[in-house]
Amino acid sequence: MKLINPIYLDNASTTKVDERVLAEMLPYFTEIYGNASSNHDFGKRAKNAIEVSRKKVAELINANESEIIFTSGATEAINMALKGYLDANYSKGNHIITVKTEHKAVLETCGYLEERGVEVTYLNVDKNGLISLDELKSSIRPDTLLICVMYVNNETGVIQPIREIGLLAKENDIIFFCDATQAVGKITVDVDNDAIDMLCFSGHKLYGPKGIGALYKRKDIKLTPLMHGGSQENGLRAGTYNTPLIVGLGKACEIAGFEFNQHINKVIEQREKFEKGFEEKGFGKVCFKEQNRAPHISCIKLNNADAEKFLLIHNEEFIASTGSACNSSLIETSHVYKEIFEEPNKIIRFSF
Repeated sequence: MKLINPIYLDNASTTKVDERVLAEMLPYFTEIYGNASSNHDFGKRAKNAIEVSRKKVAELINANESEIIFTSGATEAINMALKGYLDANYSKGNHIITVKTEHKAVLETCGYLEERGVEVTYLNVDKNGLISLDELKSSIRPDTLLICVMYVNNETGVIQPIREIGLLAKENDIIFFCDATQAVGKITVDVDNDAIDMLCFSGHKLYGPKGIGALYKRKDIKLTPLMHGGSQENGLRAGTYNTPLIVGLGKACEIAGFEFNQHINKVIEQREKFEKGFEEKGFGKVCFKEQNRAPHISCIKLNNADAEKFLLIHNEEFIASTGSACNSSLIETSHVYKEIFEEPNKIIRFSF
């Protein structure tokens, strides 16, 4: 029987847990297992580990540890930021600006808010997946409360002009929220320099565990909690602290910071070698090559093949993504690729 061992090229979807991250987590399952909200020594040791991790997360994005809220991942953080801010500040405005190519966690949350009377403007993107700053400026209204733009698109790898967006928001006294799930650990993210007010990311995108993430929130921003029943995370998130996963996220962020240049240079080398080989074989053409893009994502348009069929044919060689989502057993073409490409069914995302 032939052993199938394809190369895993779907790291934008999820990464494996780094062995050092796993080793850091294990004692908090079996030895230091106290409830971090308890006042005894077992609880205090767990709480101390959480605060150490909070500092590590903050350092990676140049934030203060008091501004980090641990969540179950970016999706929860997005819901907390958008719903929580609109609810806590409804008297200030009723309008959000976002982008048509945002992650579904943003788009579906905005759809939920629209059902409750919030007005949402969805910005277009050009053929390179970039928004127009002029369109953004013209979309701002007196009642605009929040601008929400993704740092790195998870399906194209293209980087939006985040600092310019942040400064524009600041000039107009509007809160800027950024989904940085595909940016943190891959490119330099500095919430102060980028003028970002709120930001989220997930641990499993940078060799940490699944089920843990963080929301950065500037100190003076008020949110309404999604869940009630406890005073964890300064009253913003009820529930028992998941100490092992928080410790894992902290370690992953620490490693990402220490090994940033070494890791990114290696990823860029891998991507360039892969893209060159892919084009030389005549399979397709690399998209967005001339754009400012994250180092770990390669978006390729096939010359003469359907993406799903191509991956099926080559499933013993490599694993990648078409950007499709499985919904009730139906394959749905990526909404991102539909916005940018005339033939979205020919696009494949490889991620290193």
